Amino acid sequence: MHRITAHILLVVLLLTTSPIFALPPDTTPVPGGIAIIKLPADIDPASARYRDRKVLITNKDSENTAVIGLSLGTKPGRHHLDAKTVQGKPLTIAFSVNAKDYEEQRITIKDKRKVNPEKRDMERIIREKKSINTALEHWSDQDNVVVTFRRPVDGETSSPFGLRRFFNDQPRKPHSGLDIAAPEGTPIMAPAPGTIINTGDYFFNGNTVFIDHGQGLVTMYCHMNTIDVAPGARVETGDVIGKIGMTGRVTGPHLHWGVSLNDARVDPMLFLPARESSKP
Repeated sequence: MHRITAHILLVVLLLTTSPIFALPPDTTPVPGGIAIIKLPADIDPASARYRDRKVLITNKDSENTAVIGLSLGTKPGRHHLDAKTVQGKPLTIAFSVNAKDYEEQRITIKDKRKVNPEKRDMERIIREKKSINTALEHWSDQDNVVVTFRRPVDGETSSPFGLRRFFNDQPRKPHSGLDIAAPEGTPIMAPAPGTIINTGDYFFNGNTVFIDHGQGLVTMYCHMNTIDVAPGARVETGDVIGKIGMTGRVTGPHLHWGVSLNDARVDPMLFLPARESSKP
């Protein structure tokens, strides 16, 4: 088996009218981040796997590049992408994941059932978790996946990605999305072309929409007031999918925006152009 140490690309940001591959220049692999790996010319891109999952492959200037999502639970250290050459020989591409510390956030929730659900709530939560996981694990074969997003709503970033959270002083899972505060009723727009996978009203997430952008890249929108799209609908960048609300577990009107890549929740800021990701 061949072994190649991958060079993590520092991708130059290309601000074009319809960008396909224009990730920000600082993409050092960390938990909750992404690894960008240029693939050797003899690799069959369809064979690329990370932890037994297919990964997103972009093609620019006739070069294939793997864009790998790294969950917040990813351990720092040596990782590898498995693939095969076009001749069918196995190949391993090694890369390193660096450590990253995220800040702590403490939130007071008035509805105690949203912190310590009752038995009847847990039955609903378990049922809904299956539906949510199915959407976030979704894969569709698609060429030319757009990986440069526009911000889905204008507003202040109220909670960044990765925060170590405490609800009513009780530890909970790290924040797996980006919270954007805005007045109730503010339109929420699709950040890139895609297809609506599913919608629903969930115990914690409230009114929620999932968009499939292709090759395991899925975005999630929670706590909405209204949902203005239906499963199966095709959306383009800027199309309104619903409005800001405060459904589910919230302390005020805002959008929880999540990005899932190869079923790993990653920082949405990584998919925004520099001028967008620098907003508060």
